[in-house]
Formats: sequence, C-alpha cells, structure tokens
Amino acid sequence: MKKIIFQKLISDVTKFFLLTSISLSLIILVVQAVNFLDYISEDGHGFYTYFGITALNFPKIFTRVMPFCIFITIFYVINKYELKNELIIFWNIGVKKIKFINVLVVFSFVFLLAQILLNNFIVPKSLDQAREFIRNSNIDFFPSLIKEKKFIDAVESLTIFVDAKNKDGELKNIYLKDNLSNDRSQVIYAKNGRLIFDNQKNYLILFDGSFIDIDKEKITTFSFKRTEFDLSKYKTKTTIFPKIQEIDTWNIFLCVYKLKFNENFDLPYNTFLNCTPSVYSDVIEETFKRGIKPFFIPVIVLLSSIVILINKDNIRYSKIQYFLFFIVFLVIVLSEVSSRYINNITTGIIFSILPALLFIFGYIYLFFQLREKK
Repeated sequence: MKKIIFQKLISDVTKFFLLTSISLSLIILVVQAVNFLDYISEDGHGFYTYFGITALNFPKIFTRVMPFCIFITIFYVINKYELKNELIIFWNIGVKKIKFINVLVVFSFVFLLAQILLNNFIVPKSLDQAREFIRNSNIDFFPSLIKEKKFIDAVESLTIFVDAKNKDGELKNIYLKDNLSNDRSQVIYAKNGRLIFDNQKNYLILFDGSFIDIDKEKITTFSFKRTEFDLSKYKTKTTIFPKIQEIDTWNIFLCVYKLKFNENFDLPYNTFLNCTPSVYSDVIEETFKRGIKPFFIPVIVLLSSIVILINKDNIRYSKIQYFLFFIVFLVIVLSEVSSRYINNITTGIIFSILPALLFIFGYIYLFFQLREKK
C-alpha cells in the first residue's frame, strides 16, 4: 500500500511539473520571440532563421524556470493532498512524514541530474546551434530590409539609402557607402536601380550614376550607365561569435585550466572563445554557475516539503505557509544570483558549499520539528 502511495506521489509530481514547466517555458518563449523579429526587420535574415533561433532557445528558458516550477509543483501537490484529506489517510495507514519527505528529496535528484545535463550539454549546444543559424544565414531579405528615406546600416561595413522604392523592387536615387577599411571607402550614387535575386544571390542593378573611390592618398571618380552590385557578400551586423554561455563546458574547463596554470595551448574553440586573462572572471563564473545551480534543487524540494508538518487547524496555518513560500523563493533567487559574486576559484568553492549547508540546516530543522511532535 505504501509503495502505491509513493508511486502516486511521484506520478503527480512529475505530471504537474511537466505541465507547469513546459507551459511557462512556451509562454516566455512566445514573449521572447518578439525580440527575435529584429533578425528579420533590421538584420535581413529570413523566417527560417527566425523560427530556428526561437525554437533553439527553448532549452535555455526551460532550465531557467525549472527551480521555480519544482517549487510550485511540491506546494501544489501537497496542498491538493491536504485539501482532499489524503495526507491524514496516509498518516493513519502508517506512512511516516519523514519517509514522505525523503521520497520527494530522493526524487529531486532526478531533477538535479536533468538540470546538470541541460546546463552543461543541451543548453550550450542549442545556443551554439542558434548562433550557427546566423553564421550560415545569408541576408536573404534585402527587399524588406531596404526602406524609403531611411539610412540602413544593419549590414556590416555597408550603408544604404534610397529615396523611393516600389513593390517591384525598383529604386530611385540610391546612395551606397562601402567601408572597405579604415583608410579606404567607396561611395556609389545612382538615379535608378533594381533589386534582383539570381542563383541564390542578391544583386543591385544600378543605372546612371557615379562611383567614388576614397583612398588615404587619392580620390578616384568615374561615371557609369549600368553596373551590378553584389549584396550577397555582405554579412549582417548581428553578432556571429558565440557568447560564453554558448561554449561547451569542456572548453570552458580547458580555458580555466589554461589561465589558472599559465599553460600554453590552443583550445578547440579558440576561434570563438578568446581565452585571455580578461575573460578569467567570466569563465570562472560560468563554470560554477553550471555546476552549483542544480544542487539547489534538493534544498528547494526539502524546504517546500516542510509544509506537511503544519497542522491545517493551526490558526497561523496560512501565515506559516506564506513564510515558507517566501523562504523557498529567497533560495531560488539565491541560486540565480550567487554565481555573479564568483570571480575566482576560492569564492567558487565557498559558494559551492552553500547548497549543502542549506540542505543540512533544513534537515536539522525537520528533525527537531518531528521530535517535538512525538
């Protein structure tokens, strides 16, 4: 009978957690997806890139909401059992409160392992894949990128201005400035032009204009009746190199080792991760953030479970519940912000002990509470 009760408990916790975490993640993803529209409206990427980036951000959002959803799940399931008087039935048939809490705490290690997997493998990989969409994406939306009477500088090293534009792609009074280097630039003006797409490339056909080549030492000018300007060679200004959150954990470890012990070797990700002393505090913070945060989950489950010790006939029942809710919420906030104060290995180790201390204190409190009720 007890086995069936605990199986039901685990089943209820799992179902409600998946419901709340996936639902909340999707809501946040939809809200966040609005920000990704800039990749289309300003940076010229296509809808395929937009939807790819949006979908690949789901694991990141999911792992961020996990602690809060676990907390809500434990509170909800226990309160549901309380309202249906199921907890009283459990205690009457011999289920001990400490055993009930232990089952939840042991099961919390499944969530802990899941978040370790997400933090260290799935999330960095998905974010790097999202960046790969940008790296491999051509600016295939030039027709919507170019707007009338507006300087467009979303393209790297290129500024575009058109006085008028119609739905057929015909342009009037076109101005282009291409910054080839710090010492050299090219300016093109044309009375008429047309955007065409041919062989997977965007071209700007220009008519009746002039070309100015501005060098450090001289300026060259000539006129033309017709010329082609290849737009496909230009890239968006969107950052194409990954942030540190997108680097896999193994390369971050290698960077920490390299900087800590002054080892001289190239990283597999050396092109993307500039492993220099200037990023030392950032890689340390990211390393411990991925490692420490999952270990707050058993603490959250333990503190949330303590609510079963409260007698619902107690006149302060609601106040005690709110207080526990507040305490667990503070632990969740602490799990999020603690890594920001880690700037070296010593502080990282100190903060690593924090989840264990909270867990021990939680069990000590639980032990004395159960002892008093005997």
